[in-house]
Amino acid sequence: MHWSEAIANEIIAKKPDKEEYVCAAGISPSGSVHIGNFRDVATSYFVCRALQKAGKKAKLLFSWDEFDRFRKVPKNVPEEWSRHIGKPYVDVPDPFGCCESYAKHFEQEFERSLSRFGVMVDFRYQAAEYRSGRYNQSIIHSLRHRREIFDILDSFRTQDAAEGEREAYSPAIVYCPACDKDTTTFTSFSEDYTTGHFTCKCGYEGDYDFVNGGSAKLAWKIDWPMRWQAEDVDFEPGGKDHASPTGSYQTSRIISDKIFGYEAPYFTGYEFIGIKGMTGKMSGSSGLNLTPDTLLKIYQPEVILWLYSKTEPLKAFDFCFDEEILRQYFEFDKALNDYRAGKGDERLNAIMYNVDVPGHEVKTVPMSQLVQLGSTVDFNLDALETVFEKIGTPYKREDFAERLALAKFWLEQCSPENAYKLRSIRDFSVYNALSDEEKQEIKLLFEHLSAVDDSLDDLNTFLYSVSRTVFPGGNDKEIKVKQGRFFKNVYQLLLNKEKGPRLYLFLHAIDKARYLPLLDFSTPATAMELAAAQPEAPETEAAPEAAAAPLKPEIAIDDFAKLDFRVCKVLECVDVPKARNLLKLTLDDGLGGRQIVSSIKGEYQPEELVGRKIIVVANLKPAKFAGEKSEGMLLAATSEQSGCKVIFVDDAVPCGTAIG
Repeated sequence: MHWSEAIANEIIAKKPDKEEYVCAAGISPSGSVHIGNFRDVATSYFVCRALQKAGKKAKLLFSWDEFDRFRKVPKNVPEEWSRHIGKPYVDVPDPFGCCESYAKHFEQEFERSLSRFGVMVDFRYQAAEYRSGRYNQSIIHSLRHRREIFDILDSFRTQDAAEGEREAYSPAIVYCPACDKDTTTFTSFSEDYTTGHFTCKCGYEGDYDFVNGGSAKLAWKIDWPMRWQAEDVDFEPGGKDHASPTGSYQTSRIISDKIFGYEAPYFTGYEFIGIKGMTGKMSGSSGLNLTPDTLLKIYQPEVILWLYSKTEPLKAFDFCFDEEILRQYFEFDKALNDYRAGKGDERLNAIMYNVDVPGHEVKTVPMSQLVQLGSTVDFNLDALETVFEKIGTPYKREDFAERLALAKFWLEQCSPENAYKLRSIRDFSVYNALSDEEKQEIKLLFEHLSAVDDSLDDLNTFLYSVSRTVFPGGNDKEIKVKQGRFFKNVYQLLLNKEKGPRLYLFLHAIDKARYLPLLDFSTPATAMELAAAQPEAPETEAAPEAAAAPLKPEIAIDDFAKLDFRVCKVLECVDVPKARNLLKLTLDDGLGGRQIVSSIKGEYQPEELVGRKIIVVANLKPAKFAGEKSEGMLLAATSEQSGCKVIFVDDAVPCGTAIG
């Protein structure tokens, strides 16, 4: 049984006769919606589909929390937008000048990409809901129970409340009519809590009408359960931090029950999403935001849905910008082909049920072939169609055009080192370095290809016979080594690489006129070829490195043994508010997780660290920095020349591995 079906069954068992089930998700439009946040939508979407599959009426409700306060300026927004901090997102102007507001800009950006997944959503725009007065009675109800709400919140805190804090507590704020910010404080309420007197840091002071007003908003942990009741929500997921014993869900669950008299919906936490292979033009330093739209430049929507569907919410998985993406496409194609052919088991069928995008059909043309062959024909659709015809897989351009565009983007932006481009001229520097026998192999290959049009099998047989012809006395082991060297030489002469696509496929598929001149060394080198063959000028001597820092006093081995170094994976990395140089890292330490705070904000963008493995001093006494708890210290090298450079660990090393 698929995980979404198990959740759906529990929801139905809880309310078997409900007319329509509501699966909810929600995001604040604080900036471009990161692909990690998309798991909120995908998890609810799959549960909604499972309910529908079970014959129940269900809808996916998505809330834009656009009435939340603008908290900080993202990196792709001008710093001058800091003057709007404290306003609701819906009232902040669009920094890009194309939409009616900051909120609308990022909402439309996400909604456009969401439509490509075929996800049907019932949107709620919370600024409109609050301003319409829909929640006014719920706000008044919360105010009347403000002390009880305070007690619930206080029970989850580790610090004692300050004197008078309970009496002054308000579960609601009001946006100031003068400055439009939430820098307000209620100083008193009417006996029935229908009005309140407030002051603002801007100097404004006035009364607020909770019955007819539309500028008040409940705090997050009260707002969430209030909306569960208002929308009659049956299921809503959240990040695993919300699911912790002191997380938002546990707090809001009690508030929902005790204050609003509503049983909290079924909840499941979900794990963070990893990113692998962010190098080159796709690295975090480029300012690239990993939105669904970004991933759709290299992944088909069905493949993204498949990755979410096949992974249980509390398990992590990676989106891959390195060669691992080719394995993901291969596994997806196999699963889809088995599903279409009726060969899938119950689990596979349930996974693939969630992958269908209405009106869009996936053609399972191997992505690895498109990558290998596409670059050799400059991604020309007609030329590639001819190549596929020649190698016995007659895919038509309409079959592979979509994936070819994704392959092209991936190669050029993420993995240019894997692109196969034929040289434009002969490489005499490579050729002249060959032995006489190796040159004879190249000559035999050129003469054979010039004279004979082989079948695929015959060409493959010939390629393996070349070394046996030139080295007739060699045993099988020796010949195998010679054959490997021969193939490497051909790749270097044609592609300037030591390896490439399967050589017989490549030579058979590509027009001979494009590569035969690169194997013909019977004529002298041209002036251009001679110039290209000249060795590069030696590099100028590097300036001497600065003297290393002096050694610290010696310590005994017993002192060193007290330190517990552990390999940890960075699951999430965010700025620490109001801290100039701090980043907060959420880590998988193989022991249940931890967070650390590090002063490396000036050296790394958060996206550069997510998914990487680092070394942490795990038994360092916890400390607080800018109000954030830090449970360890990462290892980094610091010098005047390099700045601070984090020490990374090979991805093959498991989380929690001890160092030393």
